[in-house]
Amino acid sequence: MLETLHHVPAFVLGRRTDVLASNRLARAVLTDFEALPAPHRNLARYYLLDPQARDRVGDWERIASETVAMLRLEAGRYPDDRRLADLVGELTLRCHEFTAWWNDHRVLRRTHGTKRYHHPLVGDLQFSYESFQAPGDADQTLCVYNVEPGSETAQALRVLAGWTAPDIPVPDASLLG
Repeated sequence: MLETLHHVPAFVLGRRTDVLASNRLARAVLTDFEALPAPHRNLARYYLLDPQARDRVGDWERIASETVAMLRLEAGRYPDDRRLADLVGELTLRCHEFTAWWNDHRVLRRTHGTKRYHHPLVGDLQFSYESFQAPGDADQTLCVYNVEPGSETAQALRVLAGWTAPDIPVPDASLLG
């Protein structure tokens, strides 16, 4: 399903903001989660610990604090989740803003909103996003970043799509007759 959304970034989040799957444009706009070791494929870890995220994510402080509020919601739903506790511990130790955001006790379930990114190759990108829980699995959320048709972001995404398109094998000219 993600690959059918080839014209916009899309990804699936699991509990704890684990990135379970992403399409080419999501990997181009955010980061290539598939290139990371499996335990590091996490949106909260990316936003809060990756130094490039602070430069790439527009309004980083708002997005990062909202992501902490999402983790707090999950901690309330799953108080005995050891992996979530380990993630919170890691973020507490490695991100100096995390403790203040965690201690404000804010909770958030993202459903829609706006996000801005600055891509080093195509510049500023602006998205409206929608998040949908998978039917039958409340722990999986499909996130789709939509763009205004004809906008600068839509044009930039076409450029990124061209740069990230998979290589298509060229047939041997001698076989073409």
